[in-house]
Amino acid sequence: MISFLIGLIVLLSIVVFVQLVRILELSSEIRGIDTAEVTDKDNNIQGILMFASVIALLICFIGMTIKYWEHLLPRAASIHGEKIDTLMIVTMAIIIFVFFITQPVLFYFAYKYRGNIKNKATFYPHNNKLEIIWTVIPSIVLTVLIVYGLATWGKIVNIDTSNAIVIEVYGKQFQWHVRYSGEDNKLGDANVRFIRDQNSWDDIIVSELHLPVNKEILFKFRSQDVLHSAYMPHFRLQMNSVPGMITQFAFTPTITTQQMQEETNNPQFEYVLLCNKICGSSHWNMQLPIVVESEEDYEKWLGEQKTFQNL
Repeated sequence: MISFLIGLIVLLSIVVFVQLVRILELSSEIRGIDTAEVTDKDNNIQGILMFASVIALLICFIGMTIKYWEHLLPRAASIHGEKIDTLMIVTMAIIIFVFFITQPVLFYFAYKYRGNIKNKATFYPHNNKLEIIWTVIPSIVLTVLIVYGLATWGKIVNIDTSNAIVIEVYGKQFQWHVRYSGEDNKLGDANVRFIRDQNSWDDIIVSELHLPVNKEILFKFRSQDVLHSAYMPHFRLQMNSVPGMITQFAFTPTITTQQMQEETNNPQFEYVLLCNKICGSSHWNMQLPIVVESEEDYEKWLGEQKTFQNL
């Protein structure tokens, strides 16, 4: 009810504002004033408003950045997550630096070169020096960022996974299914025609995802129907699940669910696996809770699950 009343008030305020503007236009026409004519007074007002708007813009940006920075991304709960966060901070710092230079200049020029009947515009079609400056500098900065990003990504994905726990995450509209590799740490062939594959006998098929803390995990992603994207924001993990092929991503969780609940003072906190591709009408509901726990608790939970052979 409160939301409805707020919306109604906003709508009525817009209607009142539009009517006031219309009344001012009609009164000007009655007095014989051409409302379509732009005067120096109009230009001065618009120039001052442009200059004031950039000040308001910067103040709001600084205020919201300070207030909401901690909410942009939750704390990284994986080893490689710190590298991802550093890359993001560096990128954002460059973007914000450029923003604080270009936006004030842009709005200041709108104020300084506002229309004036006494002024005459200068024909200035081209400047080679300026063209080189604003082409070369962004090119160098972007090249450095791309090289830095590729180097970071290479360090994240090019790791030894020989001792990693192998887990398959299988996406379909609109669910995630999980298969653990069992004692042999080898997933059986994912095809009903290979039902006799002995590697699949000890596989464990579950509808929940448990991970041991400080243990390397190798996820194998598959899709049954359309393109999905496995997204675990707290672990800085995202990988497309593509029909007809297997993609993978390895990482090590560093904070248990209980520890994160205590740090956030939120007993309801849960890690979550989401789909980050718009995969259909129920895409929003394609999520799966993740439990990160001690190795002992993980082994106990895993031991309570039935293997594929015993289903």
